[in-house]
Amino acid sequence: MPQIPVKIHELTVGQLSARSGAAVSALHFYEAKGLISSRRTSGNQRRYTRDALRRVAFVRAAQRVGIPLATIRDALAGLPEERTPTREDWARLSENWRAELDARIQQLGRLRDHLTDCIGCGCLSLETCVLSNPDDVIGEQISGSRLMGEKKRG
Repeated sequence: MPQIPVKIHELTVGQLSARSGAAVSALHFYEAKGLISSRRTSGNQRRYTRDALRRVAFVRAAQRVGIPLATIRDALAGLPEERTPTREDWARLSENWRAELDARIQQLGRLRDHLTDCIGCGCLSLETCVLSNPDDVIGEQISGSRLMGEKKRG
């Protein structure tokens, strides 16, 4: 992995990509979503401060555990500008995200447990299907896959 000399305070998008392991297109996407920022040179080239390395690492770690980009952006927005997320920031944020992740894990477990039943019957009945209609909330209105098409139009 190429080392960045300490005296270099700004990185090109290529240098940031090489150091972070993120594709250039991903870095452009992160910037468009407000996760990282750059300045433009007189030649209209992007330059990132060194703290972008830690921010990219933070974003990628949060993405790996399933945190949505909007949630990551909100977390980063709560940090002072130009400050990199610290170990303490990660600990605080990850503790806040734990309940959300636990709920997703439970939901995925329920989906896994009922997936075979759904594929086995093939009906996709919204009246009784625990995947499409948990707790039969819509069963009073209409049954069958007809409701799926109506929901898209409505």
